[in-house]
Amino acid sequence: MTHVALGITGASGAVYAVRTLAALLAHGATVELVVSDYGRRLLRDEVGPDAAIDRLATYVTSRYGVAVEPGRLIVHSNRDLGASLASGSQGCEAMVIVPCSMKTLAGIAHGLSRSLIERAADVMLKERRKLVLVPRETPLSTIHLANMLALAQAGAVILPPAPGFYNDPKSIADLVDFVVARVLDQLGVEHTLQPRWGES
Repeated sequence: MTHVALGITGASGAVYAVRTLAALLAHGATVELVVSDYGRRLLRDEVGPDAAIDRLATYVTSRYGVAVEPGRLIVHSNRDLGASLASGSQGCEAMVIVPCSMKTLAGIAHGLSRSLIERAADVMLKERRKLVLVPRETPLSTIHLANMLALAQAGAVILPPAPGFYNDPKSIADLVDFVVARVLDQLGVEHTLQPRWGES
């Protein structure tokens, strides 16, 4: 994958989003970023003011050592339904929404396209491109599960952030990397975030 859309919504787990962004940029991908209003608040509250949208590239460089080359991180307003991501003719090969709120998940499941994140996800489904949703909610209601089932049947990948412990994690960063590694695997992106089962 060399061209990926990344949506960040208001479910807790902003660190997953920032780590995914850093990993995609380190891979050499162009990332088209869309952040909801609550996603912006989440970045500020959970990661800190240095992760605000206008400083996110600098934060990724300082935190993960990933240089953000000009033109490789494209930021869109979630209100801009006329952005390139809203069209099936745009060049994104895949989209990840991490974290994905239940509100956003429901909107995608029912084809509402109320925001650019929802519309871009709808485009991925209709064009049969990879859509990975990382819902961060617990416990799950019957409504949540029904929406997830509808999306899985439509072709989306539902990837809850459920880290494994068989790699003997030593830090929160290790747990985050476990989940982000699963996201990258779904995208076919090579990484060294976590050893695979049976590897040292």
